[in-house]
Amino acid sequence: MKLFGSSGTRGVVGESLTPEFVLRVAKAAGTVWTADRVAIARDTRTTGEMFVNAASAGLASVGVDVDDLGVVPTPAAVRYCEDQSIPGVVITASHNPPEFNGVKLVGEDGVELSVEELERIEDHILTEEFDVAAWDEVGSCRSVDTANDDYREELLASVDREAIADANLTVALDTGHGAGSLVTPDFLRELGCEVRTVNAQPDGHFPGRESEPVPENLRDLERLVRATDADIGIAHDGDADRAVFVDEHGESISGEASLAALAAAFLEPGDATVSAVNVSQRLVDVCEEVGADLELTPIGATNLITRIRELWRAGTNVPVAGEGNGGVFFPNYRLVRDGAYIAAKFLELVAERPASEVVAPYQDYYNVRINIEYDTEAELTAMLNAADEYAAAADATPNTTDGYRLDYGDAWVLVRPSGTEPKVRIYAEGRSEQRATELAEDAEDALRAAIADL
Repeated sequence: MKLFGSSGTRGVVGESLTPEFVLRVAKAAGTVWTADRVAIARDTRTTGEMFVNAASAGLASVGVDVDDLGVVPTPAAVRYCEDQSIPGVVITASHNPPEFNGVKLVGEDGVELSVEELERIEDHILTEEFDVAAWDEVGSCRSVDTANDDYREELLASVDREAIADANLTVALDTGHGAGSLVTPDFLRELGCEVRTVNAQPDGHFPGRESEPVPENLRDLERLVRATDADIGIAHDGDADRAVFVDEHGESISGEASLAALAAAFLEPGDATVSAVNVSQRLVDVCEEVGADLELTPIGATNLITRIRELWRAGTNVPVAGEGNGGVFFPNYRLVRDGAYIAAKFLELVAERPASEVVAPYQDYYNVRINIEYDTEAELTAMLNAADEYAAAADATPNTTDGYRLDYGDAWVLVRPSGTEPKVRIYAEGRSEQRATELAEDAEDALRAAIADL
């Protein structure tokens, strides 16, 4: 696909993402969909209202009515679409910086569109084939202000509320000024938690921290955990489809470790889980211990969703899936990454023992990531050719699902081009920092040598 990536389309506002483009996306989606009504939602970004207006105009111009949900977490928008059996347009750039925005398309089943469905819409965008309505048949727009409340009520009914309440947990919460600010604080309080917040005011400038909930952006949350003697810290990204954690000592928990802990808790023998090709050895080890199958896909939510659906059709149970960035699926609940639900499922584990103990079996792994920037397509081609040669010469069987992943038993290395930036990324993981660093730097040397030879 030229326009849509693994989780919609995103770009810097005014450069690669403009109101004119969003208008065309909405017109194309409204043309392809058979629905008379479509939901539109957004996160807190300052440009969100502008793009909602553009999308609403595009849908109305092809005769489609619009339900404007306002600022809601992506999982709340998805729930609304499923409940109403209508497709949706979500204006969000998720974890990207504030100058970005994006468009995510959701089907009437409440699931992000498949690659095939996105390609149909993309064809209409590129050819500008739209079913423009006559002046007296254009769509109308109405505001819906119940989506967040309905979403929160469903969350409360879907988790072990009694177990969490009985544990009398103190939770430090960092919603990162995103859409989760409107739901997660109240949700956790209704679960019986004592909640302390930071960066919890909706603000599309993200003044307190950058939207991506990675450890270097969570220093305020770590301090809040220590200052309030909290049992756990929880952080979201801009559209609240991720949850990452800080333990009771104020130490950040890697997304790979929390995913492994959740998988260990909810997988049973004969089940399957799905993750991306940069999956941590932590999850590999859990699957081996439990007796569950691990299915790997290219990186990105759309790819995981596609594989989960394929496994369902084959009669396979997939209770948990996801990537090590805090984006976890609980498909038997809903086929969407849901930050508030992820947080509650982790709280169920913390209700039984401290967070540090929950993830202790998955801490002795070390990760290294190296980015190599390129300026020309020739440099990219040279590095990918070098990666191919490097993989062929390695004493490991490569997985080429998305780039080149080499598994050595005790460690692995992955080389793949970024889908959003002019970079080739090298990931490595091992039981020792030295082992992971050696693998990453060895691959880096091979790629940099290829550039130097140009």
